[in-house]
Amino acid sequence: MSTNQVDRNRLLDIFRESLRTSRLPPSLDEVSVFFNDNTPPVREIPNDPERLEYLRDLIAYILNGRTIVYTYNIVLLVVLLIFTLLHINERIREKSKWRTLEQGSTRKTADDTEAANETESSSSSTLEGSLSSQITLKAVENDVERQPLLGSRRRQPLSVGSGNRVVKRLQSLLMYQPRPIPLINRTLPSNGTSLFILAFLGLNVFYHFYQVPLAPEYFFAFADRAGIIFIVNLPLLYLLAAKNQPLRLLTGHSYEALNIYHRRVGELMCFEAAVHFFGMLLWRLVLEPPWLMSGSFYAYITHPLCLWGIGAWVSYELLYFTSLGSFRQRWYELFLASHVVLQVAALAFLYMHFFTSRPYVLASLAIFLLDRLVWRLWMKSANFIADVTVLEDDQTFLLSVDWDMPTSKARGWLSSLGQSIRHGWRPADHVFISVPVLGRSHSLQAHPFTIASAAPAMDPTDSPNHAWLSLLIRVQSGFTSDLLNHARLNSRVAVRLDGPYGSQDPLNMLRSCGNAVLVAGGSGIAVVFPMAWDLVTSHCGKRQVHLIWVIHSRAQRSWVPEERIAELQKLGVHVTIPEPTVEAGRPDIPGYVADLTAASEGTVGFVVSGPDGLNRTTRNACADAVRSGADIQLRVEKFGW
Repeated sequence: MSTNQVDRNRLLDIFRESLRTSRLPPSLDEVSVFFNDNTPPVREIPNDPERLEYLRDLIAYILNGRTIVYTYNIVLLVVLLIFTLLHINERIREKSKWRTLEQGSTRKTADDTEAANETESSSSSTLEGSLSSQITLKAVENDVERQPLLGSRRRQPLSVGSGNRVVKRLQSLLMYQPRPIPLINRTLPSNGTSLFILAFLGLNVFYHFYQVPLAPEYFFAFADRAGIIFIVNLPLLYLLAAKNQPLRLLTGHSYEALNIYHRRVGELMCFEAAVHFFGMLLWRLVLEPPWLMSGSFYAYITHPLCLWGIGAWVSYELLYFTSLGSFRQRWYELFLASHVVLQVAALAFLYMHFFTSRPYVLASLAIFLLDRLVWRLWMKSANFIADVTVLEDDQTFLLSVDWDMPTSKARGWLSSLGQSIRHGWRPADHVFISVPVLGRSHSLQAHPFTIASAAPAMDPTDSPNHAWLSLLIRVQSGFTSDLLNHARLNSRVAVRLDGPYGSQDPLNMLRSCGNAVLVAGGSGIAVVFPMAWDLVTSHCGKRQVHLIWVIHSRAQRSWVPEERIAELQKLGVHVTIPEPTVEAGRPDIPGYVADLTAASEGTVGFVVSGPDGLNRTTRNACADAVRSGADIQLRVEKFGW
């Protein structure tokens, strides 16, 4: 063997063993201490100082990058701590406002009581026990169901002090939601959400480029850093995807609200995986010094280390493409099945690919198994016999279940994460439904639906409370179509319910506001109806509640029985159902928002749930009102795939 060949082998041994042990040789004459018992010690040190110095620098860049990136999780924990403190502060402020509303309702005068009683008897729009007339909305006196559609009216802008004008404009800017991206018609989030995502991406860009040389001869360090960025984000990806997670308790946002961040993290990881994969190919084919190469390219690409890496890369890229909205909408059942199989395969490939990934893989696997097996299939799953009723439009049906709630109740954090639906639910919660009778594939799938019925009492007494659960299901292809066909022939079906899931942040916000406005589009009524019911029946202060339900056709009115709407009106909710959009066009939502906010004093809380167009229109109308000086709190409950 030639001297050059000996030198090259020794250099490769130094390089590989340094990466394996994550240690840099302190001096070139101590290289032999890095080899394990099965590797013979290096007896001949390469005698080319320039190559040795280059190799030492390359190893140092790689290992320094790993040390730096380890602080990434510390930064994420600090950010989480900040959001947790902000959430706690917000909850304290909301509870303080609740107490203020409660105290205001107990100090009402005899005239207020008499006026409220008169209102209740006439089923008008004034809320019994409402606050003083100083925050009564002008819209109460109008028949808003017959107000003009399409086109807004001119209104006098609210006066805003010069000191608050900048703050209001900033709040309005963050609340505003841009139009969808042209050509691909991709919906964009609010500016505030986009800025947070950009900050997250910027943090990852910083960690990718920090102290990484951009010279071609050190490109291996750049490609390796991409793999490390992928690895350190792995537990975050699985945590954001988990249905049962501590982030909801810490930040107030449930997993569906965090789903947008889960998708962006996944996209970032797929990009970093591609940079790592193609970067290593570029290094081996073009940029690697000839004296450092060992063997043919075929031997390099078929090495177990590369094969495991290719398997992991292919698995995660397939996860990304099957998670695209266009794919989910067309083949949702395939999306569900592939998501589970590909995740397990990807973690196995990644575990075998390189030893530095193993702690992160094990943490991600623990999150995945705890969420899927312990929580969802064991602690939060329950079987029922449900009634199914096809509604008037023949493309929507109601699935109903009722049962006696158990008197025993989990305590502490288990009450938030571990209780099944048998113990009840809260307004705007949702469940995942499986129907084994439809076939083996459907028995393994779970589809989410918002609970459309009012939540039962959550404090069982000696006598069990009774729960009535209803799911309003619109027919799409696949599972819902098969269930509709079954419902046409059978009035009852065995179902498995996994849940409940959701966040009380929107409802807590509404409870702290003297004026609550709920806007629903189509089946979004399943989200806002339970909230409206809770606001006027709970004992957390009285307020004015407005419910606007935008429907596409008159047949959709059958989704909520008329007697339920009448009950809401009797309790004081100002219900507005404009003419169907198929007959009269889209209603003037910006006009409604401007009327309601301009005529109010104090904070107005908005919750909107509907198609993307309605969500964006309402959000931007609220942003315009904030810019004019209105005090608005907004939550958007997005549904659909």
